[in-house]
Amino acid sequence: MFSILFVAVFLASCLAMQQYSYSPAVGLGSGTPFASSGEGHITAVRVWENNNAYINGFQLRYDYTWSPVFGHKVGEKQEMELLDDEAIVQVSGKYNPGDYVNYLPSHISFNFYPAHVGSELRLLSGRSDGSGITSIGAHWGLMYMEEAGNSTVQ
Repeated sequence: MFSILFVAVFLASCLAMQQYSYSPAVGLGSGTPFASSGEGHITAVRVWENNNAYINGFQLRYDYTWSPVFGHKVGEKQEMELLDDEAIVQVSGKYNPGDYVNYLPSHISFNFYPAHVGSELRLLSGRSDGSGITSIGAHWGLMYMEEAGNSTVQ
């Protein structure tokens, strides 16, 4: 009986793990590695850019708590706050394979999105150096909430 219960729990956890996906990092990838993390949904994003060129740094807000700044708070700050029922389901931009993730139209485009329906952005990872973000990748997953002792998909 115990072995049947163990197999059932193992298979359920394997199915749950399949709901996560990773959009591989783009960019040169030099510098210090980073990975954002936090409790809850991503509810806002801040980005610091260098004169419409490369991204110096960014910050994510998980529910009501801001993550550390990844990269640097240098240049023009742009901020986007999500509504209560919104989630990030796509990350797009441009990068130069020789240096930074940026906005310039003359570079290579990237478009990250989850592999599974219902997934949302959970964290960003990559590398940064003294000037900006040199690579970035996206991690996707379902958001679960504990309510009355039951896990439900939100």
